Amino acid sequence: MIKVAVVGVNNIGKIHCEAYKRLPDTELAAVCDLMPERAETAGRLHGVPSYTDLRELLARESVDVVIVATAGVEKGSHHYEPAMIALEAGKAVFVEKPLSNNIEEARRMVAFARERDLVLACNLNHRFTPAAYKAKELVDAGKLGSLLFLNMRLTIRNPQEDTEWLHMRALHPHSIDVMRYFAGDVKRVQAFMTKAPGRTSWSTVSVNMEFASGAVGHLTGSYDMSMRHPIEYCEVAGHEGRLVVDNVYESMTYYPHHSDELTVVRNSIFGGMKGFDDTFDQRIGCFIEELKKGVKPQEITASGADALAAQEVIEAAIRSQQLGGAPVTVPS
Repeated sequence: MIKVAVVGVNNIGKIHCEAYKRLPDTELAAVCDLMPERAETAGRLHGVPSYTDLRELLARESVDVVIVATAGVEKGSHHYEPAMIALEAGKAVFVEKPLSNNIEEARRMVAFARERDLVLACNLNHRFTPAAYKAKELVDAGKLGSLLFLNMRLTIRNPQEDTEWLHMRALHPHSIDVMRYFAGDVKRVQAFMTKAPGRTSWSTVSVNMEFASGAVGHLTGSYDMSMRHPIEYCEVAGHEGRLVVDNVYESMTYYPHHSDELTVVRNSIFGGMKGFDDTFDQRIGCFIEELKKGVKPQEITASGADALAAQEVIEAAIRSQQLGGAPVTVPS
């Protein structure tokens, strides 16, 4: 039985608490939140000890995994301290995205976990769907041939205005992770951004990418669209075929260049994913299964290193915007 502590029990943290109670091989052992009333409420609800100090929790409770579901500025400024406390205690750590909104903090987290050979994973849940799994299988099998281009779109409605870079840092770890899942590391970016009427943040973006493989790509992102309509689209194309993953989990279609026969994977009405929230169960289930199997930290799916790689692309895109759209090399 894998014993789990959840740090930060508001919103996403509540989803985590329920998930680890449902999984047959995990036990929610304790909860922690800086707000005493929130921690106590979660503790009573789930019948586990509650704390406001993570160090005290780790000193008193038997815990294998620490989930960091805190928030903060740009949805990431409160991740670093609890993640480092847990890593210093030798625990496996699972962090909500972004790993940190501060790139130096994200780099230190990944470097520390690597030095200590500890598991550090991130909730990059958009690629944890049957449609994405099938797409990845086709890419890895060479069904697309040499990759040539990717087109990615992730657009939702979020009126929040933390900082001018909120949209990039809070949302697009997902987009870039999906693109890297299929095409590998990004070498260079060029970004152009705009603000919707009445906004102070760069709420809609266009990012050109050059991958290390030589493939090219494009990301369109926005916090200014409607949630009533499809939010995500990913097209991956090579010299032998192309595929489209539509709206995260709804379908995957493979278009071979030399045949009229398509391969289509659709989300089933019965037994399929019932909604976007199911991506959390898919991602969390994969994480726990890898822990049970003893997967090496450097081989963990959607690892801290993957999250950092996406964050490096984001920071390069921000720099490109600051430079008036000049191309910027992504640190390797």
